[in-house]
Amino acid sequence: MTTLTDPPKVGFQLSQLIYDTRYRSITIQVIATILLIAGIYWLVNNTIQNLAALGKDFDFGFLTQPAGYDINQRLVEYSSQSTHGRAAFVGILNTLLVAFLGCVLATVLGVTAGVLRLSNNWVVSRLMAVYVEGFRNVPLLLWIIAIMALMTEGMSRIREFRVGGDASMILNDSVAVTNRGVYIPGIILENGFLASSAMNWLILLVILVVSLIVIRGVRKRSDAVQEDTGVRPNTWYQQLAILIIPVGLVMVLMGAELQYPELRGFNFSDGIHLRNSLIALWLALSLYTGAFIAEIVRAGILAISKGQSEAAFALGLRPNRTTNLVILPQAMRVIIPPLISQYLNLTKNSSLAIAVGYMDVRSTLGGITINQTGRELEGMLLLGAFYLLVSLAISGAMNVYNNRTQLQER
Repeated sequence: MTTLTDPPKVGFQLSQLIYDTRYRSITIQVIATILLIAGIYWLVNNTIQNLAALGKDFDFGFLTQPAGYDINQRLVEYSSQSTHGRAAFVGILNTLLVAFLGCVLATVLGVTAGVLRLSNNWVVSRLMAVYVEGFRNVPLLLWIIAIMALMTEGMSRIREFRVGGDASMILNDSVAVTNRGVYIPGIILENGFLASSAMNWLILLVILVVSLIVIRGVRKRSDAVQEDTGVRPNTWYQQLAILIIPVGLVMVLMGAELQYPELRGFNFSDGIHLRNSLIALWLALSLYTGAFIAEIVRAGILAISKGQSEAAFALGLRPNRTTNLVILPQAMRVIIPPLISQYLNLTKNSSLAIAVGYMDVRSTLGGITINQTGRELEGMLLLGAFYLLVSLAISGAMNVYNNRTQLQER
């Protein structure tokens, strides 16, 4: 008589790390991680040895040394005696300024051109096609230089604005468009709460952000009331008051005054001076990126079924209302992901500012500072980290917006 017994249990064997699919992926990941760490260690160690052979070390102390150069376009106080760190900060603000202005204008141009390109009007659709094909198929650098040349050579000279000259200011003598740039009215704070002008403007910005948060709360409450009663309360005047009164009151307390540009001597003074380099870079980035956004918008609209439009027309909606209320909200699901890439490209393409002398972070930290201090490795690491953080911030913010605009499915 024979008896059945349980088969002997086989212990873990090293060969399972290769032949067993349960462990093979882990083995590959561990090996890849070890090789990556070893590669980074070799690269860092080799770099340190080469720097030592050249008599250099890895140090960021150069950021506290005097810069010794001027920056023509700046949003905060700066002089040639400021540090390289301050110069890098001014360059960062200049980069963020042109990136923000460019994204706003490119979005407006792109959405408008994308919608108009689908117009039934033959002339309008062809004009938009010429704009899109003309700008996106010509290198961005050429557009930057062309607009810079147009601003420099095509606008009036300063001396032509004097008495008896051929040029004159526009918009009730408040704006001067010259070959040195555009002079517009500015707001000054005579009695700011703090000594630094930048900090006073930061206070106003914080108040504005708080007001927008409160307005969002008012809208949510209106949504809740509409959900419960079916009637949406009229709150536009409350939102307008929340937006204007706090900021306006603080500006009055700070002694805000409107300062117009005025011709004195050989140049305009007072007001805000928008240099040609900023305008050329801003317009070129906006027009170039707007052409790509137009195609994205057009593709997003065409992705929506025609049945949606026909149903809206059957309900009596006009074409413009159908586009705003039916087509565009659905097309946003398709538009936003590639739109994020265009915003990132615009921000990175702003480094072409060096072609027209706009002092962005590439020109300050990645240009003059590196040339003066010889800290090319540290400077490029800081520059790369800045662009990486900005890209991640833009991508994160747009992804949050994308998740909020997606259709909620059960």
